[in-house]
This record gives sequence, C-alpha cells and structure tokens, in this order.
Amino acid sequence: MEFSIKSGSPEKQRSACVVVGVFENRRLTLSAELLDNASGGFIGEIVRRGDMNGKSGSTLLLHNVPGTLSDRILLVGLGKEKDFREKDYCSAIRTAVKALDGTGAQDASVFLSEVAVRKRGIAWRIRQAVVSALTATYRFEQFKSKADEPRRPLRKLTLIVERRNELGLAENALQQGLAIGEACALTRDLGNLPPNVCHPTYLAEQARALAAEFGLDCEVLERSDMEALGMHSLLAVAHGAEQPPKLIVLHYKGAAKSEKPVILVGKGVTFDTGGISLKPGADMDEMKYDMCGAASVLGAIKAVAKMALPINLTVIVPATENMPDGKATRPGDIVTSMSGQTIEILNTDAEGRLILCDALTYAERFNPEIVIDVATLTGACVVALGNVATGLFANKDSLARDLLEAGEETGDRAWHLPLWDEYQDLLKSPFADMANIGGRWGGAISAACFLSRFTKKYDWAHLDIAGTAWTSGKDKGATGRPVPLLTQYLMQRAGQVD
Repeated sequence: MEFSIKSGSPEKQRSACVVVGVFENRRLTLSAELLDNASGGFIGEIVRRGDMNGKSGSTLLLHNVPGTLSDRILLVGLGKEKDFREKDYCSAIRTAVKALDGTGAQDASVFLSEVAVRKRGIAWRIRQAVVSALTATYRFEQFKSKADEPRRPLRKLTLIVERRNELGLAENALQQGLAIGEACALTRDLGNLPPNVCHPTYLAEQARALAAEFGLDCEVLERSDMEALGMHSLLAVAHGAEQPPKLIVLHYKGAAKSEKPVILVGKGVTFDTGGISLKPGADMDEMKYDMCGAASVLGAIKAVAKMALPINLTVIVPATENMPDGKATRPGDIVTSMSGQTIEILNTDAEGRLILCDALTYAERFNPEIVIDVATLTGACVVALGNVATGLFANKDSLARDLLEAGEETGDRAWHLPLWDEYQDLLKSPFADMANIGGRWGGAISAACFLSRFTKKYDWAHLDIAGTAWTSGKDKGATGRPVPLLTQYLMQRAGQVD
C-alpha cells in the first residue's frame, strides 16, 4: 500500500473516501465538523438520528454527501473523548482501514491523524498510523490454492496533518512507520511459515538476502564451526534433528567503527517437539512459532537498515530444530557450554536457554555496548503476564527502564520482573555447575537466571515473548512483536525520535 502526507480541508479532497472521527455522544471531530458545515448539516443530522453514536469500533459509510468532492465519507467511532488514548487511536486507524478494504475504495484521505492524543505529537501519530494500517492489511495466504482477495483492495492512504509546517516532520515519521511496519511483516511471515519450509537453512538464506539488500555483513557458522568453538550446549539441542543447525550473524554498521555495537540475540528453534521430554500433541503445531525471537531480531535489523540509523547493530541467531530420535539429548545428560560452564539437562524441552547461552557467550567477541536476547522461552511467562506484556529481565536497571519506555511509546509493552540472587538457588545441580531448569515455581525467572550466568561481561536484557509473539484461536498467527519495542529502543539510542 502506498502512503503520502498532505495538509488540506476535508471537503476539498478529491478521493474515493474521506475518513473522519466521531466521539461518543455524537460529538464530531474538527474535520467532521468542517464536512458537516460544507454539507449544510447533512452529517450532523445523520448522527443526531442515531445512525452513528461514536462508540469505539463502529463505522458508518456515507455516499454522495452534498458540498464535498469525495465519493464517500467514512465516519469512525472513537469512543469517549476524555478517555481517548494511544490504544484507542491505533484501534481507530485499524478499524478505518479494515472498513475501507471492504468498500471498493482504492484510495482514502484519513483525517484521524489530526485527532489529538494526549502527550503525543504529530510524528507519533503518523508513525503509529502507518504501522497500524499495515498491521490491518497484513495477509498470509501464500499456501492457499485460492487466496481471499478483497474486491478492489485499498491501494493508497493519504494521512492528513493540520498545519503545513508539520509536513517535513510527518514525512520523516511516515518513513519510520513504513520501516517498522515492513519489519513486522517480515517477522510475521517468518513466524507463520510452516516448519517444513522455515528451517535453520531457510533462516540463513533469509539473513543472506537481507545482507544483499541492505549491504550488511553476514556470516553463517555450520555445525563443524560450532564444534570447534565448544558450543556443546547449542549442539546438544540439535543432536536429534536431521536439519543442520546454523549460527547466523549479521552486522549493520551505521556509526563509527569505534562505536560499540548493540547486539540482538534471537532464539531460532524452528520447530520444538520438546525433544525426549516430548510435548503433548495438542497445539504442538504452534511450536513452529518457537523461532519468533529469531524472526523479530531479523525484522529489527531490517528496520534499522531501512531507516539508516546511525548506530552499529549486530544480530545473532542460533537456529536449530528440537527433535527426538536415537541421537537426541536425554534428561540427565551433562554438556559443557562455550563458556566452560557445565549444564545438567533435566528437561530437553527447556532447550531455548541451551542454545541462547552459547550465543550469548559468542557475543562477547564483538565487545558489545548492550546485548538483548529475545526468546519464546517459558510457558511460565504466559501464566504470569498472559498475551499482553512481554517479560523483561535485565542486569542493569537503566537498560530495563529504556526498554520499558520504548514499549510504552509503541504500545508493545513489557513488564520488568526480578532477577534477584535468591532465585539462582533454583538452578543448583549436584553433578554440574547448574541445571537447565529450576523446578515448578518462578519458571520465567529461573530461566532468566540461567541466561544471566552467561552475561557477566556486558549490560544485558532478556525479553521473554512466549505470550506475545503469536496468537491462538481463529485469528492464529504471528504478531510481529517485539519489533516495535526493539526498533523504538534503537531509534531512541540513535537520537532519531521526534
């Protein structure tokens, strides 16, 4: 879909549709009032009759409104004006775009971007409008023999700004929104692909394609390379899989060579059976989403490269399947990680931390400023936070605060959980330096404690996205989270947020 920025009055727009908002109690927004005045009270009369009450999620499509130049006018309910916040704004944009997709209108002028959102300026409104619109129009239908095509799909959105002196700021925000939205789409595509297509080799191919498109440095380590490095924890997970494991490394260099990089590490288990500790069969198909951490960091580096942010960014993806066969790792096995620390594997379904710990040790060689790992790590995090917030752990409070702020800014929120020393006792093993699980209680925390033992040499944060990376049920699919949070954080570090 094509986007553009414009300043103008709603009644003068020559487009297939003009989109304006209505608050509850039938209160028209300024742009709706201008249309009403031009129409001689036509819109106000319709609203007064009760056809549109302004409730959030409601829409009303009008044709041939007198005094206007557009073919249609779409009224979008915004809810209560005093309660109108960031979530309501993004929801209104998505509602409008979905409604437009069913009208046959191929272009639209959207005046919702003029509606005030407390503490949010025009750059935020434009950026979020673009991301929300792309989210609303996302489809994954490439494996259907007959895709469900909307009739005359929406092809162009013009986002309206109130003042002409805001055009430059809005245009920059539009480009940022496009980068984030396209990165989310890549992340969702990778997550939604079936595991017989999206395996470790496929992820490596996608990384190489990104490198070619954006001029990134790319290196893919094979099993023999990992063996030489002593990555026996990562390789333990790969023992039972016929698909070869990969360690994928991408470098984006947007700042001076002397500037230390931010490193994103993404869990890339392209299918997780649980290994010998086999998962129940119900919903096991959703374990194709166990590589959404990898998908999200690939999406993030795409967004950064597309925006040409002045930072150095490295992405590391340990990729493997977790399968049961005669060579698979068993509960009770002890392996030595790349760091030299030994691990007693009590449950082979706690495999994400086993591949991440070697990747986190490998990250040391790049002398990072900050390392953030992203992983669909624990069901315990889903129990604690549901599908609303990502679990956040960090060994430095200021880093946690920055990530929390980025999540609030984008609506891709996280919640800071403790990483206290008392929890480390859960990982005690009589036979090795640590066990890979810590028992029933505090599972998300003990998993983060495990990872923390491999991050002593740098500032580190861990994002547990087990509850936020995908949705189940009739709308099953990858969400693209936490790409908005990650890109916002990187934009903040680069000083590129207005």
